[in-house]
Amino acid sequence: MIKLFVFDTNLIISAHLSKHSISRKAYDLAFEIGLVLRSDNTFEELVTTFTKAKFEKYLSIESRIKAINEFESKSLLISVTTGSLKACRDPKDDKFLSLAKAGNASAIITGDKDLLILNPFENISIVTPDAFLKLF
Repeated sequence: MIKLFVFDTNLIISAHLSKHSISRKAYDLAFEIGLVLRSDNTFEELVTTFTKAKFEKYLSIESRIKAINEFESKSLLISVTTGSLKACRDPKDDKFLSLAKAGNASAIITGDKDLLILNPFENISIVTPDAFLKLF
């Protein structure tokens, strides 16, 4: 059975900003051993956030757009009913829970305390990148 994973936006960005980080190792491993899921909402947040000028000092806009395009081509788009799930104390994070549930993900990989506190969520592990590397 193929393992399915969800990364929150900050983890995807972190993986691209620091190529030797724990976030990057977890990101690369997820693509090696399974599939990473995205929804229209999570992908829109990635594009909106990662194209902000504040990241220019770390990566050129061309490099960031390339990373976004690679993520889009390598990840699996899942159709998610928006607004159907309200479980997180930060409503902006519900989209990651909805995606994981709709896609039957094995895990959500995040550093976000608002998501981590819900571990496990409906039999979906919510783990840090470090814990992900130890589990998988």
